[in-house]
Amino acid sequence: MRILITGARGMLGRHLAQTCGGHELLLADIDDFDLADPSAVDAAVAAFRPETTLHCAAMTAVDLAESDPDAAFRANAVGSANLARACRRRSSRLIAISTDYVFSGDLDRPYHEWDVTGPRTVYGASKLAGEEAVRVHCPDHLICRLAWLYGAGGPSFVHTMLKLGAEDGPPLRVVRDQIGNPTSALAVSERLAELLAVPAAGTMHLTCSGEASWYDFAKEIFTLWGLKRELTPCATAEYPRPAPRPANSRLEKRLLRLLRLPGMPDWRDALRTFRERYPEG
Repeated sequence: MRILITGARGMLGRHLAQTCGGHELLLADIDDFDLADPSAVDAAVAAFRPETTLHCAAMTAVDLAESDPDAAFRANAVGSANLARACRRRSSRLIAISTDYVFSGDLDRPYHEWDVTGPRTVYGASKLAGEEAVRVHCPDHLICRLAWLYGAGGPSFVHTMLKLGAEDGPPLRVVRDQIGNPTSALAVSERLAELLAVPAAGTMHLTCSGEASWYDFAKEIFTLWGLKRELTPCATAEYPRPAPRPANSRLEKRLLRLLRLPGMPDWRDALRTFRERYPEG
């Protein structure tokens, strides 16, 4: 299969390039063409003629987006719209990556794919606009929402914890009142490679199963890597950020279940697999 991967130098893009290595790949990043330039996007898609496009490119700097919303919407909304139109013209299936930030984070249960969205950040609003553009401009699409992603080489929460955990110092304070699904880019890339052959459409959640707080996640990282620095829980309010973090980032994998597809691995199992494959992170 001919596959175009945008954001190929990003964390998920790098994993996908390895997982999909048996296909004919075009690995594209910002230096190759600007997604916000419709002519450049159309020319690239027309030249490569991908059967499937894996759209990983995005502005993911959540706090920076609050002070530079134009950059966030240019990358995440305009860029996605341009790519979706080009994919439709060239009959390329579009698999686009999105985020839990499209939700408010206020529910007391995991969000499923048909729950009402309501982003509270510029980043979340720009990603939701990108989702809507994909739905409008490319009927043959699959939108895959992720959360709490980590992968080889980072940057990610895992890599931050490995660095801080190896340093001497007082107990490390980690937030305990935000809950989500720690998710391995390795597990996601393997599932996306399987979905290339599955005619699924619509919106799908692909986070790992099980749930944890950031504090729980950090404890598991410290245990697996044998880090000795102490951890102590704290509240979100103690670390105010420009962009509010969702209290609830849990995503239910309802569409996977309804399609009778295999579920995502438990986050602890996925973290152990990642540790075995990438012991240095």
